[in-house]
Amino acid sequence: MSPLSQESTKPSADSPPESLPHRTLRELVESRWSCREFLPREVPPAEIERVLDVARLTPSWCNTQPWHVDVVSGGATEGLRDALRAAIADGPAQNPDIEFPAAYEGVYQERRRESGLQLYASLGIEKSDRAGSARQMLRNFDFFGAPHVAIVTTEAALGPYGAVDCGLFVGNFILAAHELGIATVPQAALATQSPVIREYLGLKPERQVVVGISFGYPDGDAPVNAYRTSRQSIAEVATFHR
Repeated sequence: MSPLSQESTKPSADSPPESLPHRTLRELVESRWSCREFLPREVPPAEIERVLDVARLTPSWCNTQPWHVDVVSGGATEGLRDALRAAIADGPAQNPDIEFPAAYEGVYQERRRESGLQLYASLGIEKSDRAGSARQMLRNFDFFGAPHVAIVTTEAALGPYGAVDCGLFVGNFILAAHELGIATVPQAALATQSPVIREYLGLKPERQVVVGISFGYPDGDAPVNAYRTSRQSIAEVATFHR
């Protein structure tokens, strides 16, 4: 592999959105990163609506727009944290609505491993420190300290393509947030607790939890927010037929 590294500049949480320079789509995609340590400061409701106003324009198959997002803030965030902590007290059993991969093999396992090693290295967790890695994994259910979580769901009857369309929605959500200086981290881990989330939010049985997105302002001093993952080259991504 000859992956392309993403930019390593860290955004400032202290700059108001109005002072952020205009960035092209290329610049947004290159500089976006998954935040794993947030400040407690909440994002103003108007800014959250600005993000959603972009994400809602996401294209979908036959314009079905299968996504719905439940945005959790304030006391509701703390309540969901408490519900998840109680559910995983004896270990985080996996109960996703959408089946997870059976295994990661070959290059997919290599990429997953590379990302994991970078994460643990940034936190000073040794490869052999199973307890340390387990503690970090459990931080998923604490939303890494984020004051907000967006739970994205699809309609079960729409099958895999409904989830695919939701993936497009998630991509636009996180880029729209990044443009405003709001950090995000999409978390499949939250989908492992779909029954807990469904009960807490009062979701209908036909709504499937696709992913959760924790978001807020990043802690720029946290080492875990400094590392960046790699990307494939064009030659690895594409095959051209002429």
